[in-house]
Amino acid sequence: MLYTPEIVDELNVLARYNLTTTLEGIKVHKNADSNVIAATQRLFHKGLLTQEDGGYLTALGRETAEQAQAVLDILTAD
Repeated sequence: MLYTPEIVDELNVLARYNLTTTLEGIKVHKNADSNVIAATQRLFHKGLLTQEDGGYLTALGRETAEQAQAVLDILTAD
């Protein structure tokens, strides 16, 4: 299976989370790019986020974000 544009959008949302704290979430506003809004809603429905417009990572969301950010770090290393 290849990465679809929707999966890439979801990974980009997960990359926005600060993993150094559990006390910081994100808020996706109604005027954000429609791809970001849709990706955030999909992540919520998959059980990775606490709110449909972002919020905090769930336990599964945190684990997924950690892995997504690790892959991004590896692929963008010089």
